Amino acid sequence: MTKTRAVLILSLVIAAGAVASYGYSHRSGGALASLSVAPPASAAERTILYYRDPAGAPFWSATPKNDAQGRAFVPVYDDAEPTFEPPPPPAQPKAPQGERKILFYRNPMGLPDTSPTPKKDSMGMDYIAVYEGDEPSGGKTIKVSLDRVQRSGVRTEPAQARTLVRGLRAVGTVAIDERRATIVTMRSDGYVEDLFVNTTGQHVQAGEPLFRVYSSDIQQAISDLLVTKSWTQRGAAEAGSGKSVEGAMQRLRNLGLSENRIREIRDSGANPRTIDWPAPANGTVVVKRIINGQRVVAGDELYRIVDLSNVWVIADVAEGDLADIKLGAPASVTFRAYRNQPVEGVVTFIYPEVKPETRTARVRIEVQNSDERLKPDMYADVVFHVEGDQARVTTVPLSAIIDNGAQQIVLVAKGEGRFEPRPVKLGRRGDGYVEIVEGLQQGEDIVTTATFLIDAESNLQTALKTFSEPGPSK
Repeated sequence: MTKTRAVLILSLVIAAGAVASYGYSHRSGGALASLSVAPPASAAERTILYYRDPAGAPFWSATPKNDAQGRAFVPVYDDAEPTFEPPPPPAQPKAPQGERKILFYRNPMGLPDTSPTPKKDSMGMDYIAVYEGDEPSGGKTIKVSLDRVQRSGVRTEPAQARTLVRGLRAVGTVAIDERRATIVTMRSDGYVEDLFVNTTGQHVQAGEPLFRVYSSDIQQAISDLLVTKSWTQRGAAEAGSGKSVEGAMQRLRNLGLSENRIREIRDSGANPRTIDWPAPANGTVVVKRIINGQRVVAGDELYRIVDLSNVWVIADVAEGDLADIKLGAPASVTFRAYRNQPVEGVVTFIYPEVKPETRTARVRIEVQNSDERLKPDMYADVVFHVEGDQARVTTVPLSAIIDNGAQQIVLVAKGEGRFEPRPVKLGRRGDGYVEIVEGLQQGEDIVTTATFLIDAESNLQTALKTFSEPGPSK
């Protein structure tokens, strides 16, 4: 070692000592301890460069000397001088036999920064190892840690083929069976002299007298019948008088008298001044427009009688559900007045028009009402048992569908905490399941519970990706 080199080395050491002067209170673990030391050379090649303080203080000497306590300065050899080059990076850990291979290390905050070797980010957080099989799939797969999946109760179920049977609900009202309604009217003018059925809601039987009436037209027709009959009996009628009697009877029929009443008058020969008007059918009087002593005019509605042993329920069905309702389909009807006593009926007619205000169509269901407890205009809740076309279709639970307003998505489980959002096209619904028309195959595992967790994870990854993307150039 030449004298010039020794002087340069000593100057370097003195400069380093000035920078590290704060470490005087430290001992052997001082500033030089943090510097990497070159490996020692053989004893024959070692040369003393300088001498350092034995206590680690920033004091050096070009020649041997002692400190204030009489301790000798420690020699520093040329093969032990400190180096200021950075240490080599640690070797990449090798995966043990049988374990997955580490592909790279990713940023712990989700930033688009990777490293082939372990490292830390600016905040001192370790980069996360990405193993073979866990690498991103072009943004199509969501990765959730297995412990979070387990804690959140994520459940999966394979898409299965089944026949959908759904209950289509609607609201309806009770209506009379139009085929069982009868109006009571007269075909001639007259006066009511007595009223036998004088209250609305009264039940009547066919043939039961409703009121007693005097009609001059009926009286005249009865007189003609009796006169014609008398001529026939005395033989004074001309040939064909039998037809005249039949003509007189036909006139009474035209005035509304029953056949039994006409024959009774013909056979008895009596000429009653008034006629007891009979009920034309069994039923309940729902309309009464007649008062004792009233003058009635031909064609006026006096009574309306309805047989309530069978009634209709008119349900308002949404336009979009009409295709699933067929004639003869069964329906369960629950009336607001009898919530615990549902009644079974069948669809007998679908009305041909749609209400423009509500976009609903009327559907008629016939139900039995032998005890007549069902009253017209009662409210009812209707459930149509729609079975579709009995075909087996690919279905998933309704809870598996994520609807973001623009499209419907299911999460396909790929295993080991990986999930793929898959857009699907939906069909019919029923029994808590929905038909998958496009986008999913039978047997694929889909998430049925805690979909909100994975959806939130997907949104988080999207947000992180948005933050990492460079902004628009100005």
